[in-house]
Parts: sequence; structure tokens; C-alpha cells
Amino acid sequence: MTVRWLMTLGERTRPDTPSFAECPGPYDARAVALVDDVGQLFPILLEWRRAYGQDLTGWACQVEADDIEDLPPDVTENWGPDELRLDTMPGGYVKVSDYRDHQAPAALPHRTNVLMRP
Repeated sequence: MTVRWLMTLGERTRPDTPSFAECPGPYDARAVALVDDVGQLFPILLEWRRAYGQDLTGWACQVEADDIEDLPPDVTENWGPDELRLDTMPGGYVKVSDYRDHQAPAALPHRTNVLMRP
């Protein structure tokens, strides 16, 4: 299988909490996209915005999948808001929030020969 990016359409359904966005699974979302590169998600999200309205959020993560119609069970069962969140903004902009776990800075290799000046 090929590693790709899967994005589901999450809509902001709570006017009292404008930053809230649903994170539907791939088979529950109104729209789903499977692309080879993360950069391909942005035009898709903007197209969804034209089709479905202004207040949209895309939830995306890397998955091993070859076909959007036949996703592996681990992808659909473990889907959640713990990867990338792409929110549409006024003016056609997209705000990206990265919720993935990243390597702690203490675990990075120590750098030497660094010169810092005030």
C-alpha cells in the first residue's frame, strides 16, 4: 500500500462555539479526499468551501491506503482529531494546526559550533 493523505470534511455546527469543528470518520463525512501530497489538500478544501459554505474544517492524516472506497479498518477505526486541522479563513486563507506528536527537543541531537550574538 501507498502512504497518502486522507482528509475528511468537518463542519462547524455550533454557532455558540465558532472554533468547534466535528471530526467525522471517512465513511461518515459529507466529503472525503485521498491525495498523494499534503499540498493537494488545500485546493480541495477551498473547493469544498465553494460547494458547502464558508465555515469548514478539514481533518487530515497520513494513511496507508490505495483506494478511498476500500480503506483499511485501522484507518477508519482509529480516526480522530489528532493529526492536521485545516480551517478555512476569510479571504480564501487556510489555517493549519498540527496536533501530531512530535519528537521532544531534548531528544534531538546536540548541536555544536553554534555562535550566538546579542
